[in-house]
Amino acid sequence: MQRQLMQPLATSVIRGAIASWVCAAFLLALALSVSPRWHELVHPDAKFAQHECAVTLIGSGTYQQTTPAPLFVAPVPALQFCFIPALRPVWVASPFLGARIFEHAPPALA
Repeated sequence: MQRQLMQPLATSVIRGAIASWVCAAFLLALALSVSPRWHELVHPDAKFAQHECAVTLIGSGTYQQTTPAPLFVAPVPALQFCFIPALRPVWVASPFLGARIFEHAPPALA
């Protein structure tokens, strides 16, 4: 009978410990999001733009996703050719000259 009473008590103690740990972690993340100096003590790379942790998500106001990557790409200099060959005209025969489609007028009774 003692064993049956201890099981609900043990599970409620474990649940209470987990809940208090989660609340303490969230309050610590809130405190670190307010003070960037404290955040740099925890993460040395906190100044970089690609840094992602719970503190930066709370500080930016997005809990479920991070900010998207920028949509622009830095321009790359175009390849420059040092030699451009001179263009030469080429005569190409017209494909309509052999068909003679413009030789006759439309029918008279059309």
